Amino acid sequence: MILDIGLPTEPFFSVIIPTFNRHHLVTKAIDSVLAQTLTEWELIIIDDGSIDGSYDWIDVYAREDARIRYHYSKNRGLALARNLGISMGQGKYFTFLDSDDEYRADHLDIRAAYLREHPDVELLHGGVEVIGPDMVADKFDPTRQIPISECVVGGTFCIKRELAERLHGFRNVPYGDDNDFFSRATASGAIIHKMDAPTYRYNRLEPDSLCAIVEREGLEGIRKFRGISNGEENDNV
Repeated sequence: MILDIGLPTEPFFSVIIPTFNRHHLVTKAIDSVLAQTLTEWELIIIDDGSIDGSYDWIDVYAREDARIRYHYSKNRGLALARNLGISMGQGKYFTFLDSDDEYRADHLDIRAAYLREHPDVELLHGGVEVIGPDMVADKFDPTRQIPISECVVGGTFCIKRELAERLHGFRNVPYGDDNDFFSRATASGAIIHKMDAPTYRYNRLEPDSLCAIVEREGLEGIRKFRGISNGEENDNV
């Protein structure tokens, strides 16, 4: 269920930033949204249980721009944070920005133009500039490294509202929730297109990213990072 909170105008994009203990990075992510040449967006920041004073940094933005909303919740992981943002969003499309990543200034503009030209597209993805190593742990075998070019990057997803509702958002898997969503979208017959314009800046240099944790410690490292047991991983919003 997508909540109606009565915004006066419907934004084209609901941009969702999940963040956890990254006040030193999330402000750059927010600034990159504010710098967009497209202005038809709302920004929903889901603080996934931060204890590093993130609120003090983010609240300044929310007070200064009515398009920005901040929501604090207990730590439940990336997939459920994205789902919470989806439940709050009012846009025609949901898109994402990880708190250690950034958009180039024309990122949303290019994608909005493409989606307006192809209104049947339900999931648009792709267009990544990788900052740092261009290999990541394979979802199916975390001991194996594969090129990012062979992966789907959830931050680039532009999901039509109807598809998000039909698939009930992201599933709470420990690693690769974006790959899981993409696979389910494909299986459902969704119309999926890929873009090549590299306007999403994907930061691979942070040691607390999920990819970095999996590479060092495997899936158990993510469970420790989130402080969860195996039985909690299937809970969804």
